[in-house]
Amino acid sequence: MADYDYDVLVIGAGPGGYVAAIRAAQLGLKTACAEGRETLGGTCLNVGCIPSKAMLHASEYYDAAANGAMAKMGIDVTPKLNLPAMHGQRVDAVKGLTGGIEFLFKKNKVDWLKGYAQFTGKDSVEVAGKTYRAKNIVIATGSSVTPLPGVEVDNDKQVIVDSTGALELAKVPEHMVVIGGGVIGLELGSVWRRLGAKVTCVEFLDQILPGMDADVRKDANRIFKKQGIEFKLKTKVTKAEVKGKKAVLTLEPAAGGDAETLEADVVLVSIGRRPNTDGLGLDKAGLAVNARGQIETDHDFGTQVPGIWAIGDVIPGPMLAHKAEDEGIAVAENIAGLTGIVNHDVIPSVVYTMPEIAGVGLTEEQAKERGEVKVGKFPMAGNSRAKTNHEPDGFVKVIADANSDRVLGVWIIASVAGTMIAQAAQAMEFGATSEDIAYTCHAHPTHSEAVKEAAMAVTGKPIHI
Repeated sequence: MADYDYDVLVIGAGPGGYVAAIRAAQLGLKTACAEGRETLGGTCLNVGCIPSKAMLHASEYYDAAANGAMAKMGIDVTPKLNLPAMHGQRVDAVKGLTGGIEFLFKKNKVDWLKGYAQFTGKDSVEVAGKTYRAKNIVIATGSSVTPLPGVEVDNDKQVIVDSTGALELAKVPEHMVVIGGGVIGLELGSVWRRLGAKVTCVEFLDQILPGMDADVRKDANRIFKKQGIEFKLKTKVTKAEVKGKKAVLTLEPAAGGDAETLEADVVLVSIGRRPNTDGLGLDKAGLAVNARGQIETDHDFGTQVPGIWAIGDVIPGPMLAHKAEDEGIAVAENIAGLTGIVNHDVIPSVVYTMPEIAGVGLTEEQAKERGEVKVGKFPMAGNSRAKTNHEPDGFVKVIADANSDRVLGVWIIASVAGTMIAQAAQAMEFGATSEDIAYTCHAHPTHSEAVKEAAMAVTGKPIHI
């Protein structure tokens, strides 16, 4: 140990990095975490998952009050939007959670090296002008917004923005154009639609939510249209110009054809994210990235260089905070000589719109490519709690192997789909069959009864449809 400053040095304090650092320290390893932001928590806590959920939650209340949902339940109100206060509660949420991580670092004796780390060798990094050596170095630098050629983001001007800028708009735009029909674009587009903006979503593909089950994508499109979001599918944005306080976009059919222009007060560029591997000095450590800019690892999250590990958005797989967290725990345990495992076949994903959209495992299309399947589907309109709460949109879909009945995937559109999907993920982790879920007693009345009914539908015996 005399040759090293630390047993473990984690680069990046996002969901993967800070969890890896805390777990390593809990296991008795002398640990440091290098982070250049003024607060811990990475993109997720500072400008991603947490602040967006604060705005989504607040805007849901406003929308319910402004558009008649409360009136249906006998509550007559005339809401007035206080956008600065709404932003204030977002900032408070972020401050509380990032401060909580700093407390956990102190509690677990994790040293916070304040600055951005850069490799100087296979076992050393430089942070704020000082070199540190570590027996194990974990790369957990996360991801950043993918730029779109021909569209220049400038969050300060609040005309063409990325996801960070879209969280901090000083006023509700009259017309917002969202470039990209994925999770982030739909969530943030939903926020401003609820607060009064006209929202148009431009998507290059023929459907929104790429990678999700086809039934989910189709029904989600219908629901969002009903809510007032306009979609221009199979369309690409080739240019964006700022003229005064507005943006003018040039749109072209994805398959080719005549261009058209579209004017907007705010344009949100949301076409995906890319791993943060530039500027790390990976070459000095003997590391290289693949064609997608990712760092390849083995099953234990070790790279091709012994003693250097990588987790989260910088390695292949879905760019999700909870995946990174699980990998953070696993890599720390592997470094400590234990067995850290992440089952990448059972990583749930959630879209926090209203209703929420969630899935885990295979889509029906993917499952059919592997063999014969059985599918059970149950509408939320048949669920007593959803109907009572005036939340009839959506469904639960259970996909099972036709021979073994083992659950291969579960897809949900419901007001609390993000919470409901945990049951499905846990069932799949244990290798459950649809019959196992169907014969598990579910509390009544709950949204989760729809999971039971969908599982019963796999074998053709649902009760409430």
